[in-house]
Amino acid sequence: MIRVGLFSPDSTLEQLLSPAMGDEFRFTWESTEQGIERLLASGQCSLFILDLNSKQEALEARFEAARRLIRTQAAWVILADDGVRTAAGELVNEGAYGYCRRPPSIRDLRLMLRRAQESTSLKERLGAASTEREVAADCSRIVGSSRQIQRLHKLIDTVAGNGASVLIQGESGTGKELVARAIHNRGSRNHRPFVAVACGAIPETLIEAELFGHEKGAFTGTVGNRQGYFEQARDGTIFLDEIGELSLYTQVKLLRVLQQREFSRLGSSNLIPLHARFIFATHRDLEEMVSEGKFRQDLFYRINVMRIETPALQDHAEDIPEIVAHYQRHYAKLFQKPVTGIDPEAMTVLQSYSWPGNVRELENVIQRAIIVAQGKSLAVEDLPGEVRAEALEETPEDSSGSFERQLREYKIRLAANAIRENNGSKTLAARKLRISRSYLHRLIRNAEGEADFEQEPKIAS
Repeated sequence: MIRVGLFSPDSTLEQLLSPAMGDEFRFTWESTEQGIERLLASGQCSLFILDLNSKQEALEARFEAARRLIRTQAAWVILADDGVRTAAGELVNEGAYGYCRRPPSIRDLRLMLRRAQESTSLKERLGAASTEREVAADCSRIVGSSRQIQRLHKLIDTVAGNGASVLIQGESGTGKELVARAIHNRGSRNHRPFVAVACGAIPETLIEAELFGHEKGAFTGTVGNRQGYFEQARDGTIFLDEIGELSLYTQVKLLRVLQQREFSRLGSSNLIPLHARFIFATHRDLEEMVSEGKFRQDLFYRINVMRIETPALQDHAEDIPEIVAHYQRHYAKLFQKPVTGIDPEAMTVLQSYSWPGNVRELENVIQRAIIVAQGKSLAVEDLPGEVRAEALEETPEDSSGSFERQLREYKIRLAANAIRENNGSKTLAARKLRISRSYLHRLIRNAEGEADFEQEPKIAS
């Protein structure tokens, strides 16, 4: 049995259609937009009929309601008489499945509803298959088997199953958007929109219009209505990247949306409900920004429900070979290069580099190396000069011991000098060296003792 929602001001239409269409179809009639929205939310019907009659009252309002309704996941069939044929055609162009002339031919309507049902079932099966592929691809994108990456996967699985807001913090290039997409793909909203917004890339004068949308004539230069990112997300996920870049004015606007779960387009007073899940990301220390008055404390508490820290690459450096192999396979296939591996010396250089740009920088290095590679394996000479320089060009004069040991000892000397030059401040030293503070601490632990290390660098024996 095919269940069909019928949106019509005329209750007699259901009484005419039910016996004529037979037991294959069961109709549920609603005369108001609110009633149809409740029917949509209940999931009882996957097909809907919209009745448009040129003699109906408030026809323009019904047409605008129809434009909003056909954007849902359900399939819509339009019944329209000759007076509104043009409007029915516009609705089909905007997403309705099809159009039948009113009064309908029962045979034609039955055939169209069957085909619409088949189309809906096929889309659901394709969507489920696509979701499975996306989840699998997503899991493979977050590469690594270290304890830090395993913990990251567990946190993603923990937060994916609920609708709570998530704050992702980490250095640039650590994969914050990958984590956000993984949360979306592994949750119940995976078949709904994922809308990513780079807050730092949108000018302050446009950010409000981009988020909320606008009506025609809302401000100079608008030529029509436009959906904002919030409206595009609907009941899916909206990812606000670099939330710390928003001005205090925009922060106030965002806080109100999070509190009220509704908003309006610029130039309109009509409130639009917002059911999307919010995921936020930043490389900044928001708590420090709160103390400096650059980020609202009430907004911080509102977004800091579930927090995930993405580790710097140097904090899970044991994953570098696995990440390198992942990108080597990907870009060799993309650029159709016969590169099947990497020389041990080149891998040593990659493992010795500090990676201030984290995984994103490593990806770019492997991409470039694949492009310039001449052999079947990536060699040291295929790597960028700055990567080779850090590992090779400043090697200490004492050549005793292994290459790896000499390199480690040289890094310890660099760290010691930076700490001394910055009056013992590890934060300033790490910033000068363009490495993470956690990596600097690991270098410190490689020395004989932290107190001696800060005064006079000692080399581990």
